[in-house]
Amino acid sequence: MRIESYTQVQQLYNTNKPAKLQGKSKIAASDQIQISSIGKDIQTAKNAVAASEDIREELTAPLKASIAGGTYQVSGESFAEKLMKKYEEIESL
Repeated sequence: MRIESYTQVQQLYNTNKPAKLQGKSKIAASDQIQISSIGKDIQTAKNAVAASEDIREELTAPLKASIAGGTYQVSGESFAEKLMKKYEEIESL
């Protein structure tokens, strides 16, 4: 490899670069963001959901106790009725 040819190639690339502007004033560019009121409401709702508990103990505690005690019974008819009701709701959509 010849060093002279490398220097010539480098000079070609340097001549194609645009010259830097002299006396360019320094203006600080700043970005701004504006969040709509709907966006603020959504953020408030997200924060409220994140702060709430995942499981409502007042509803699950009696079920857990009846399952642990062996007294929890599920009626096959009741389950089938609820299943059919849900199916009809989905079909009407």
